[in-house]
Amino acid sequence: MKWQGRRGSDNIEDRRRMSAGGAIGGGGLGLVVVALLVWALGGDPIAVLQQGMGAQQIGGTGGGEVTEADERAAQFVSVTLADTEAIWSQIFEQELGRAYRPVTLVLFKGGTQSGCGGASAMTGPFYCPLDKKVYLDTDFFATLSQRLGAKGDFAAAYVVAHEIGHAVQDQLGILAKTTQIRKQSSEADSNAISVRVELQADCFSGVWARYAADQLGTLEQGDIQEAVNAAAQIGDDTLQRNAGQRPMPDSFTHGTSDQRQKWLATGYQQGTIRACDTFSASAP
Repeated sequence: MKWQGRRGSDNIEDRRRMSAGGAIGGGGLGLVVVALLVWALGGDPIAVLQQGMGAQQIGGTGGGEVTEADERAAQFVSVTLADTEAIWSQIFEQELGRAYRPVTLVLFKGGTQSGCGGASAMTGPFYCPLDKKVYLDTDFFATLSQRLGAKGDFAAAYVVAHEIGHAVQDQLGILAKTTQIRKQSSEADSNAISVRVELQADCFSGVWARYAADQLGTLEQGDIQEAVNAAAQIGDDTLQRNAGQRPMPDSFTHGTSDQRQKWLATGYQQGTIRACDTFSASAP
């Protein structure tokens, strides 16, 4: 991905040198495994926080040393965010005849507070619909590459694009509707709806990638394969198998590896919001 030396976004809030002031805690290897299972690139942060990963409060976990790798990650995120702003502004105008509202992306290290509760490296990147911000720990990219096997800068760009996909859903009114329905549903039905929400965000990230290739010319050979590999590595079934568990479909909240790859590819191949109607599909 061609990103060095390009324009960054002004909508970055850098909290990496601030104290966390109360992020989700817990600790222990078991919690890390659970975190990897529920992480899967975004999702419903409120559900993650409610279901727990401990629900303890700890203070002062932020403000760690900001390394050279952190600074490079911050620059990369800023450029990627700027690309999403340009692309979604164009898509909203062309397909919907309305304006896209750029969102703020909060960079932190260790932990911070969001409108949806505590954020930490364990929760992974997420979009909070209550304060309209994306939260991302810059250490996360090392986890993505080293622990989850999703290597390459475009795999990291897919992370950002997926979270912005949730912001797009929010602006289209999809998050509010699905959240309300999920509150009135059984756990299994709620999880099934969550899967379709996540797969749509994957599809939106594919739409973004198509525009980045065609309009910005920033993709390089192998970039799409990096994103497809990332989608495979963070499917619910793959994460559960890698944690030594038998995949349990009723517990899936983000979709299988095949589903995530399929909808990412659909968005990239068709390049429109209309192509990403995961809710009308007979099977996601």
